[in-house]
Order: sequence, then structure tokens, then C-alpha cells
Amino acid sequence: MDLNWSTADLRFRDEVRRFLEHKLTPELRRAGRLMTSVYADDTACLQWQRILAQHGWGAPSWPKAYGGCEWTPLQRYIFARERVAAGAPPAPFSLHTIGPALIAFGSKEQKRRFLPPLLYGEHRWCQGYSEPESGSDLASLQMSAIDMGDELVCSGSKIWTTHAHTADWMFCLARTSREGRPQQGISFLLIDMRTPGVSVRPIVMFSGEHIQNQVFFDQVRVPKSQVVGGIGRGWTVAKYLLEYERSGVAYTPELHARLDELRNFAAQVPVDGGTLLDQPLFAARLAEARVRVSTLEIYELRTMSALSSGTSPGNAASVMKILGTEISQQITELAMDAAGVYAQAYQPHAGRPGGAIHLPHNPDHVAGPTVASLAPLRYLNDRAGSIYAGTNEIQRNILVKTALRL
Repeated sequence: MDLNWSTADLRFRDEVRRFLEHKLTPELRRAGRLMTSVYADDTACLQWQRILAQHGWGAPSWPKAYGGCEWTPLQRYIFARERVAAGAPPAPFSLHTIGPALIAFGSKEQKRRFLPPLLYGEHRWCQGYSEPESGSDLASLQMSAIDMGDELVCSGSKIWTTHAHTADWMFCLARTSREGRPQQGISFLLIDMRTPGVSVRPIVMFSGEHIQNQVFFDQVRVPKSQVVGGIGRGWTVAKYLLEYERSGVAYTPELHARLDELRNFAAQVPVDGGTLLDQPLFAARLAEARVRVSTLEIYELRTMSALSSGTSPGNAASVMKILGTEISQQITELAMDAAGVYAQAYQPHAGRPGGAIHLPHNPDHVAGPTVASLAPLRYLNDRAGSIYAGTNEIQRNILVKTALRL
């Protein structure tokens, strides 16, 4: 694997930098740099998505036939590095989840109806997978979808549903059969959140942000034309979506940026006549985190090299998910130590969270430096990193079975 950028790579990097410099407004940069979780401010995120789509850069991994860039894995990585460095918000999560799933399994009508609004940020989506009794063991889900001719009638609930309270649509797994293996009775549905019988209950996180929800379905009628991949084939679609989501993520651009921010802050925190950065223990922990990020970066680049040559990345998606989320948590712990007394303050308004703040706060006052005031919010939000998109315990089980053959 050649780790040197080619002349074409450098030209592309420079083109991305010029675009970001020209198109990113101060408000969009602020929204990107003050994120408190993996979710950006919704308004800023969609505004940025429209700007990208108008430039033809709205969907880096989609085929050109559907309005995508069809960039190589390396181009996507370069764009991610430059986006994070410039402080731009990330793309809506639906772009690299339901979008690729529809391209791979959707009917012509589903693609025509849903892909253009996805590309231009006109539809907000949420994901209906987990249930109160079905999280890691997703195949045990119980939400029913009863065949009523041209429609499926859905009853049950979903939980930890991100942005369900603002979503226009949900892509959802429901049980259409209880015969055979549990996975064989699951179907993948597209549900209009305005359909009668759909109700949303907020779940306010420790950080004070309303991002998660529980969604209830009471005899909700879903046309069969909104089933993706066919009745009973939902498990195949869902697995593809999750694998695409995990393998399409490059963690290290953001991790490097957060370590840079933390190092700069630590160099300004006075301790015993020097700075926090001069303290051997903190410096060693910071160095350890940097080594782990650099190691993961090599792994990501090797994976992209394999993808670029048409080779399957194998277990890379699980490995990157485990390492990326656990290193991210390590960085939030270092940031909490660096924040000192400011980590004790409850200041959910200090950043630009991905959801409304539903607990008492004073919006007119933020105590302490920005990095310090954001540290507890990012710490609390990042506890979910090793759980979402398939828990890290499940990812390790996958590796044990597929890589170690145990």
C-alpha cells in the first residue's frame, strides 16, 4: 500500500479546500465546531447538504446515475479530512443509510420518489430498528405488520429513535411472519411519520438534549408499495444498511481534529508553574490516544486501498466501529480531566446540539472556555458510541466467528 498522495489526490484535496473556503459561512462553521455529539444542528446540517447537492457533491458514495459523485474511497476520505478541518457539519445520516439501501434494493418508483429529496435534504429520516425488548438481538423484534391486502397494518413500538420527533419518514423493521427462523419473518418498511396511529414520546438525554425518542404504532396502515426488497427480505436489507453505515465511516479525521483541539487547550491550562500539557501523566495519556488514532488511520487507509482495488474489506467494518468509538470515548475522558472545575457545570447551551434542550439552563451565559464547557456534554453523549450501530460486544462476537472461526 502506497501512503503517498498522488498528484490527482492533491489536486482533489486543493479543490475541496477551495470549495469549503468559498461556501462555508461563519454560522455553518460554528455549527460544525460546536457539535456535542455525532449529530449537528438540524437546520445547519440540511442547509449545508443543499449547498453540497447544488454543487454536485451531495452524495459522495452514490452512483452518478442517482445524482451521486461516485467518488473513490480515497476521495471520500480526503473530503472527510478537509470537511472536519474546516469545521463543516456532517451530512444527514440518511444519506449513507437509507440512501444506499434504496439504491441496492428499492423499486424504480421508490428510487424516483425518495432519492432526490434525500439528496437535497428535503426529507428528514429516522431509523426504526431497536425495540424495548430487542436491541442487540435485533432478530427478536416484535413490532407486527399484518397483511391486509394492499396494506400492512403495523402495531408495536421502537425506541432510541434518533430525531423521530422531527422526521418526515422512518425506515423500519417489522415482523410480517412468525414462521421459520426469526430473521426470515422481517420486512423493511418506509413509514410516513404523519400516518394516523404514529405517536412519538421524547427521551431527554443526560446532556439535556432531546435527540432520542420512543415511537408507538397503533394500527398504522402502510402501503405495500413502501416495502423495500420484498416481504420477508427485510433482514437482508437491514444487514446491508448496517454494514454500509459502519464501513463507510472514517473515524480518524474527526479524532485527529479533536485531539488537536484538546492539545491546544491543555497548553493553556496553568498547572504548577507550567501547563497541563507539561504534566507527564496527562501528556502520556494524550500521546497514547494519538498513537491509537494513528494506528486506526493506517487500518482505515488499508481498508480503503482494498476497496479501491475491488477487494472485500472483510471484517474491517466491525474493527473500525470498535476502535473508532472506544478511542472517541477515551478522548472525551481526557477532555473532562482538562476541563477541571468547568466539567462540573451544566451548560447544554454551550454548543450547537443535534436537538432541542429540554432541561433548565441559562442561554445567556456560558462559564469557561468553549472546549471546557463542551467537555461534559460530549462525554455524556459519547457513552452511546459503543452501543449504537451494533454494540461493540456484538462486533467482537462477529470477529470471533468470522475471523477466528470460534
